[in-house]
Amino acid sequence: MVKASQGLRHRTRKLLRKSIRERGAIPRLSQVLIEYKVGDRVHIVPNPAIHEALPFRRYIGMTGTVIGRRGRAYLVEVYLGSKRKIIITVPEHLKPAQISQAS
Repeated sequence: MVKASQGLRHRTRKLLRKSIRERGAIPRLSQVLIEYKVGDRVHIVPNPAIHEALPFRRYIGMTGTVIGRRGRAYLVEVYLGSKRKIIITVPEHLKPAQISQAS
């Protein structure tokens, strides 16, 4: 018998896939150029075409807070239940969270 692969990206065939209209290099170039400040809320939406600092699959779709920078990358704080996790990722995998103002 052959053992199944247990790498970091195993079981991600559908999770790390672009839609047919998003194929290509970087369709969200304007989002890459956004400068986030400490305290900004961001969604973790990975771009599978860019492998640098790709977040682990558990954090895909989560919303976190920017708490700092490391060179070109951002430190994003998310919570898994009551545990605080810090993810280091580049802006290609981030999207600003739109917070609606309730009056």
